[in-house]
Amino acid sequence: MELASAFPQAERERWRELLKGVLRKSGAATEDTPLDAVEDLLTRRSYDGVPISPLYTADEAVPSRPFPTAPRDGEGTSFGWDVRQRHDDPNPAATRAAIHDDLENGATSVWLTVGAAGLPVTALAEVLKDVYTELAPVVIDAGPQTRQAAEAFLKIAKPDTRGNLGADPLGLAARTGFLVPVPVDLAQKVVAEFPGIRTFAVDGTVYHDAGGSDAQELGAVLAAAVAYLRELTDAGLTVDQAAGQLEFRYAAHAGQFATIAKLRAARRLWTRVASLSGVADTTATIHAVTSSAMMTRRDPWVNMLRTTVACFAAGVGGADAVTVQPFDARLGLPDAFSRRIARNDQTLLLEESSLARVVDPAGGSWYVEALTEALAQAAWEFFTEIEKEGGLAAALDSGFLENALAETWEARRKDVARRKAPLTGLSEFPNLGETLPERPPAPEPLGGGLPRHTYGQDFEALRDISDAQAVRPKVFLATLGPVAVHTARATFAANLFQAGGIETVSGSADEFDGGVAVICSSDKLYAEQAEETARALRERGAVKVWLAGKGDYAGVDGNVYAGCNAIDVLEDTLRDLGVTV
Repeated sequence: MELASAFPQAERERWRELLKGVLRKSGAATEDTPLDAVEDLLTRRSYDGVPISPLYTADEAVPSRPFPTAPRDGEGTSFGWDVRQRHDDPNPAATRAAIHDDLENGATSVWLTVGAAGLPVTALAEVLKDVYTELAPVVIDAGPQTRQAAEAFLKIAKPDTRGNLGADPLGLAARTGFLVPVPVDLAQKVVAEFPGIRTFAVDGTVYHDAGGSDAQELGAVLAAAVAYLRELTDAGLTVDQAAGQLEFRYAAHAGQFATIAKLRAARRLWTRVASLSGVADTTATIHAVTSSAMMTRRDPWVNMLRTTVACFAAGVGGADAVTVQPFDARLGLPDAFSRRIARNDQTLLLEESSLARVVDPAGGSWYVEALTEALAQAAWEFFTEIEKEGGLAAALDSGFLENALAETWEARRKDVARRKAPLTGLSEFPNLGETLPERPPAPEPLGGGLPRHTYGQDFEALRDISDAQAVRPKVFLATLGPVAVHTARATFAANLFQAGGIETVSGSADEFDGGVAVICSSDKLYAEQAEETARALRERGAVKVWLAGKGDYAGVDGNVYAGCNAIDVLEDTLRDLGVTV
């Protein structure tokens, strides 16, 4: 029995006709709009210029299977990926206790920040004393002290120890501006003595944190990997040995399908390079880390939702190891509760949702297949641009890479400012009365190279300014008509101004006692009362009068509406209220 047999055959042209009818009602289309242009009205483009269409069919799909043909058998888990917890605390005793707690409760590997931004190199042996490194891999992240940390780790390593020394000279140059030689001697030692250890963690998060797009992150990582492959083979390693020393690290963000496609594209890109280089095993080993850029200091509990989506996408995308950042990571060193939530995120997806029991679960989705292909093409194009510059080191030195990332960041920053890319708890639904958890300060991250951005940084900066005032800045919402008429725009205006830490109070114009006012009501009442209300507000000491919605009226200085630049509005308002921005 075919359940759809009673329904007419679905046809794209019929769908376009129905879609056109809906868009005509909203004013986005007219009777003269061609049917083949209707879809374009709902098509948007990613920061890589990849079109995201409203409908995908088999005609758009490009079949790709960038995965092994058998389910993943994760390291240390019964079935799935490696649950990798990060440790940044410089206190050896606290770090040792946190590692034991993690490994006893679901984590399967350890990621240690060592050196100036974390644990002292001299404490490595003490911290890892009781860790069975043949069962729980250890990944080192030591920045400028990679060599010292690697040598200290190899001294305590066993022949069957597993892990990664975390070398990434080009990533370090991107993060700090300081380029160190590729440690080919460490790679040679590891190949000869420690088959379970890799030397390089080719880290794309530095480019993501600098504001880069998914394709830019992929392209930069690929350029770094190619550079290491050349250095290692020039030093005498075989191409298979050299490729076996590389692990790839990417940011997983809350754009679910974009993250899935990014990790699938990453495998395809490395397979392409490895195949052309003559590597026998072209499989990429991928470590996904939930994005630092997407995390917020304000309403940090929403970070749990962001990291859950990112973790899900990383698993579906085929990550071999996943690190979920604790929800309070932006506030300082995480506590035991937030670490447990981060672990349990993965445990639930692995053990209860059985997410890793399906090979490439997004494979066959026309949307995901098309997005993977388009993203891989965009990343390959960016990779070739870097190669034309003379490689990643030259692209960093010339400013080519920084300029490309900055251009993308400015586009994203504008979307955040206009709230086209909303941040729940920050740019949308802020809570001015929240009490943030207190955390010990975390070590300052390495700097000196590419900038580190967070999506909500401009809103958070304004919140900090407002919170620092002896009296919180206040805006008056002058409402017209009954509650049913003005509540929608009054709520919108309150939400917008509170996103900058500005308190709002509402009432009629005759209750206003000076400062900044926003007229809130319907278009019909605006036509009848907006100008009169603006005059009344001026007479009562208004230094600026906004109107919630669109429309030009005498006495109104500006408009706040969906899509306006909220950052500009908030900065102007704070200045009008006498606050230095």
